[in-house]
Amino acid sequence: MAITALPPDTDADIARVTEALAMITPRWNVRIMLALSGPPLRYSEIAAKVSWLQSGQLHPKLRALCDAGLVQRTEHTSRHVTYGHTDRATALLPVLPLIVTWAETHLEKTDRPLPAIEQIEDSLTLLTRRHAAAILWVLKSRGEASGRTLARVAMPGSDWTNVYPPLRQLVADGLVDTDGLGQPYRLSDAGGGLAPVFGALSAWSAGQPLSQAVRHPVWGRPDAAPAPTTWVSNQSLLPAPAARPAPVRVGHTSPPTWQHRDLFSHATPARPKTALPAGGPRR
Repeated sequence: MAITALPPDTDADIARVTEALAMITPRWNVRIMLALSGPPLRYSEIAAKVSWLQSGQLHPKLRALCDAGLVQRTEHTSRHVTYGHTDRATALLPVLPLIVTWAETHLEKTDRPLPAIEQIEDSLTLLTRRHAAAILWVLKSRGEASGRTLARVAMPGSDWTNVYPPLRQLVADGLVDTDGLGQPYRLSDAGGGLAPVFGALSAWSAGQPLSQAVRHPVWGRPDAAPAPTTWVSNQSLLPAPAARPAPVRVGHTSPPTWQHRDLFSHATPARPKTALPAGGPRR
């Protein structure tokens, strides 16, 4: 079933990316996948790596990741069961550094260093808002569009006024810009900066190498070299996630400081507070 009024190939592309985001965004999913980035583990070994999860929370998460085709459960004997990545999950891991790089560049800098895993979780929260991917896709392909046009293309079959709540959210999140009431909408720098992320997710969800991301018909940059995808994590114990304040707006951007070595406890230098412009990506 079509989710947009775009050509069938493009509509299927958006649907696959939306489904991919829905697989990994639920709380703790990325952390569990990272805990499994080495050899297959027994349930007790995984639980030790994500020890902040309460009793009974890990099993349904593992079952959901198995159902999504990202985790494989292997029953060696009735008392010996291990969990490990599928090939699809292994292919997905290099997308995570691209998300971190985007977050380091475009999300508001907090007053405490954020581990890269929190950068990923904050970014995924923005990208999985309802209709976000379709609206961003249309704006990327068209440059700018009115609210009525966006409703017709990104939300066919819905009353055209229903486009404004997700549009207002995207403006508040800093991914879409407009000059005011009645004016067309366009991608912000942060929205356009999602090209490597959406291109990679599109390639992965279509079963293609991530190197194909730069040739994506909407988000690709044929003149750019493929983004590096090498990433290894050797950390054996994931730290419990720290409590975070409510989402805040974007500040001025700064060069990425994230390194590939560690998605779990990477600490960047303390970030000074900056003046907050109207709109901007929110955490």
